[in-house]
Amino acid sequence: MRLLSGVRVLEIGGFITGPLAAMILGEYGADVIKLERPDGGDPFRSHGASGLGPAFLAHNRNKRSIAVDYAKPEGLKILHALARTSDVFINNNRPGVADKMGFSAAQLQKLNPRLIYCAITGFGAGGPYAQRPAFDNVGQALSGWMSRHRRDDDPRVVGPAISDPATSYYAASAVLAALFERQQSGKGRLVEVNMLEATIALNLEPLTYYFTEGEPAGLYQRGGASQAYNLVCKDGKCLGLHMSSPDKFWQALCRVIERPDWASTYGTRAERVKHYESIAAQLKDIFRTKNRDEWMARLEREDVPFAPELGVHEIENDPQVKHLGTIYSVGGIRAAHRPARVDGSREIDFRPPPRLGEHTEEILGELRQKGML
Repeated sequence: MRLLSGVRVLEIGGFITGPLAAMILGEYGADVIKLERPDGGDPFRSHGASGLGPAFLAHNRNKRSIAVDYAKPEGLKILHALARTSDVFINNNRPGVADKMGFSAAQLQKLNPRLIYCAITGFGAGGPYAQRPAFDNVGQALSGWMSRHRRDDDPRVVGPAISDPATSYYAASAVLAALFERQQSGKGRLVEVNMLEATIALNLEPLTYYFTEGEPAGLYQRGGASQAYNLVCKDGKCLGLHMSSPDKFWQALCRVIERPDWASTYGTRAERVKHYESIAAQLKDIFRTKNRDEWMARLEREDVPFAPELGVHEIENDPQVKHLGTIYSVGGIRAAHRPARVDGSREIDFRPPPRLGEHTEEILGELRQKGML
């Protein structure tokens, strides 16, 4: 089901924010053309053999690649021709770069007034930080996200990117809204998304707590409020619990751990929140007494919200993940499906990530056929 059938997206992007925003649209069936310069293309192409390392593969499925040096007049002419035939243009260069190179919103929308132009930046189009370079950890630091997740003085950064994909998803959703509005107005729009504000938006719960209460929430405030725990079992394997606020889940946990007294000792949500640290310490010792499989059987029997902690190497073999058909293969590349189904379907004409310039002649031929070149 190609929900965006007939929509053409032209992407001049590198690394994550622009490419992932375009890929999201491609996974809903848009024709995404990735315009790259011949001297290496997307910087992530240099991260693996043959220009198709994991970093590039992750953000560039369902696209066609055309290799054109748009810094030269003949290349810019091709860029402009593609812009005239496109519905969406996505660019994640620093502010001012597109203007200097000839593909700013004003320049392209003069050629195509219906074009949705999406400009993704680190800090916005103006302001004291506008010309600073920005990558994921910069966005995490400035947005307040890092302060909620970093521990002690370890200089190493753990976990996957957060600011980059958050920015991409906000950008894609804004583009879809602009496309919908264009159906009524017929007008193109300038959509601007920056990494700083996207990550602040993702950090909405701690920010709202601060605005409401006048002070930052404690580091484990949300864990206490939601009664969530990460517990290592006797065999060293971990599982996650999340009782939330319904009393029935707390009562069920008391039965699982054979502590009926806790049902009255911590009989209200307020008591559980107040004593979160103490409960966590006691649960840590309790769960160390049995292997994870035994705890999981008990938790499932009593209908406690839980899940085993899986490594990325374990995800595709999980029974629920298998049932959902989450992992698919295209062109020998395995990846995770888009998470949304529509009428039970999420199938499109899948394309593997393209090699640099793989579709150059094909795309140029289409432009010539339309009389654009």
